[in-house]
Amino acid sequence: MCLPKGDTFLVCVYVRIAYMTREGSLQYKPTIGLEIHAELKTKTKMFCRSKNDPNELRPNVNVCPVCMAHPGVLPVINRAAVLDVLRVGASLGGAIADYTEFDRKSYFYPDLPKGYQISQFEFPLISGGKLADVAITRIHLEEDTASSVHEEESGATLIDFNRAGVPLMELVTEPVIHSAEVAGRFARELQLLLRYLAVSDADMEKGLMRVEANISMSSDDTLGTKVEVKNLNSFRAMERAVEYEIRRQTNLLEKGEKVAQETRGWDEAKQATFAQRLKEGSADYRYFPDPDLPSLLLSEMEECSREKILQELPELPETRRRRYIALGIRAEDAASFVRDQRLGTFFEDVIAGFGNDAKRTLLAANYIANDLIKLLRDIEGKDSERRSIPVAAQHFQTLITMVAEKKISSRGAKDILVEMVETNGDPESIATEKGFFQAATPHIEPIIDAVLTVNKNVVEQYRAGKAQALEFLVGQTMKAMKGAGNPSEIRQMIKEKLGG
Repeated sequence: MCLPKGDTFLVCVYVRIAYMTREGSLQYKPTIGLEIHAELKTKTKMFCRSKNDPNELRPNVNVCPVCMAHPGVLPVINRAAVLDVLRVGASLGGAIADYTEFDRKSYFYPDLPKGYQISQFEFPLISGGKLADVAITRIHLEEDTASSVHEEESGATLIDFNRAGVPLMELVTEPVIHSAEVAGRFARELQLLLRYLAVSDADMEKGLMRVEANISMSSDDTLGTKVEVKNLNSFRAMERAVEYEIRRQTNLLEKGEKVAQETRGWDEAKQATFAQRLKEGSADYRYFPDPDLPSLLLSEMEECSREKILQELPELPETRRRRYIALGIRAEDAASFVRDQRLGTFFEDVIAGFGNDAKRTLLAANYIANDLIKLLRDIEGKDSERRSIPVAAQHFQTLITMVAEKKISSRGAKDILVEMVETNGDPESIATEKGFFQAATPHIEPIIDAVLTVNKNVVEQYRAGKAQALEFLVGQTMKAMKGAGNPSEIRQMIKEKLGG
């Protein structure tokens, strides 16, 4: 483990990329450290009974004397927040602390009502663990700050204390990531895990999950001067900020200049970082145990035992992803079902009626991953609030069964699905009403004869050896039957009529 000087919270993540000077005489290796914060979705705040509601638009309504830091008030630990962090840690294979305590982290800023933040320093809740092949150093729990609101017209900065005191989980990784791309993939996988565990919505656009990157450049295996980049509100912004800082610091070092240890922001419009303030170290924060909060012996609490927590965990994203692939589903389709939980749940509900029928399971996956997803995107483009799937799983089962039993063609199934999405109708009723059921052989023959008569030139092309002509004739027959024919059967009948 590699810890930057002056801050034991930030763990360096080495990225093995060489940056050459113009003379080609020196190589610079970037070292990238990540801090990931996520607001937990508990009912109340970390140390008081004020409501925890990130969707509240009215300022300063979810507040009380505790989170506003009135004199004489005492905080009380939110048990649910502690258990949420333990669930995350257990999911990652981390070690749950036997002993833990909360500390005061002192710094002064307008959005920090007490003048210090209650956090954890020496004794985090979780140590170790791994996610997406990236080792975890620690996970600890703290309280969030208030929100600063900048008014463009007046130039004033106002403070909204609704967020002050909201439970905030912080995760730090070991130095094992080798690129910004891998760092982004890790952060995305963490977001997915938090959502599966239902401990955080982890919406970066709303600030519910925040990523900070620390970048330094060095010509050897020692650490260079660390620069922290904040204000990263998307995974892509994080990746671009890292790439920009690597270029900026490399250019400074090539010129023989020093890199300042500082905190920088990210300007999305300019696609560049900018200086904000000098970077603090752990000594500047003057950590000491909070005298108003008790230390915790988690090993003496049954609900905090690793065994009990593991028993109550849901199926995790990577486990589900592997299970889908084991069914024969394409990796990209499995990833879609895991990433969008409503799709995954819908898929599970559909295949529950198929038992061990692999053919129908794969058919269902194909129609959901290709046709249904496209239709849902069209709907959500018009109505972004519509999140439920407007098709009953039982109806989708019936549709897949009709395809598997060749009662309808693939083309007919796609058209029926469009109608199902629009009306949530029964596929059998739609097929009957629209004439999508595939016709029996005696009814197909007259239609084929008519198609061959109308397309004599194409018939001659086929007899002359042009294979493409056969597909044209099949398509014309299917068109005449409004998709109600079986393409394989039609193809065979045409070949027989044309002598092979």
